[in-house]
Parts: sequence; C-alpha cells; structure tokens
Amino acid sequence: MTYDKAGLHRIVDLGRWWQKMTGLPLPLGGNAIRRALGPELSSAVTEHCATASSMRRPREEALSYAMQFAAIWTRNADRFVGMYVNERTLDYGPEGREGWCVCLIWAQGRIIGPEARVIGW
Repeated sequence: MTYDKAGLHRIVDLGRWWQKMTGLPLPLGGNAIRRALGPELSSAVTEHCATASSMRRPREEALSYAMQFAAIWTRNADRFVGMYVNERTLDYGPEGREGWCVCLIWAQGRIIGPEARVIGW
C-alpha cells in the first residue's frame, strides 16, 4: 500500500501471483503451539489468541489500535484493517488451511527441507 511512497518498486504482487498460481488465500501468518505442551495449555493459548484478536473489537476500535503501529498510514488505515483484519483472522477456514498446506509443500523442497509437515489444526 505504501511501497511507492518509500521509493520502492514492485517487482511482483505476491497476493495476485499466489491467487493466480493456487486460487487460494495467501497465508500471511499464524500461530503454532508445541504439541508437548498438552491439550489443556494449547486450548488456553488458542482461546487467549482469539480473545486478544482485533477481530473481536468494533471496527473503529480496531482502526484506533492499528494506528498505534502505522501512524504514517493514516489515509490507508481503514483499507489495511479491511484487508488484514477479517474473518480469516480468527479461522482460516478450509481454503485457508489448504493454502497453508500448499505453502508448506512448496517450501518443503526449497527452503526448510523434507522434515517439514503439517501436524494438525
């Protein structure tokens, strides 16, 4: 949204490229919990993350919160919140999980090696 204002030049729009290649949502981030911590702690962490999510806030509150981290984006804050704070913030859904699987499969042979695998959701 602001790369051109910083004097940068787009080489590829990763979101458009990913959509063209896979037809799936672009995986932007996620949380992982070590299985050895057990189901009780895993559930507690998961619930805390969901509760803390700005998705649980009214839109105006989410905008105000986001502005703490992006004061230079005043004109783009609403667009940013609309793009990145949405229903997939709380739950990837089947398409989002499939997007992550495709991403990990591609990365497996290129970056992180054959030991990488999706364990569970």
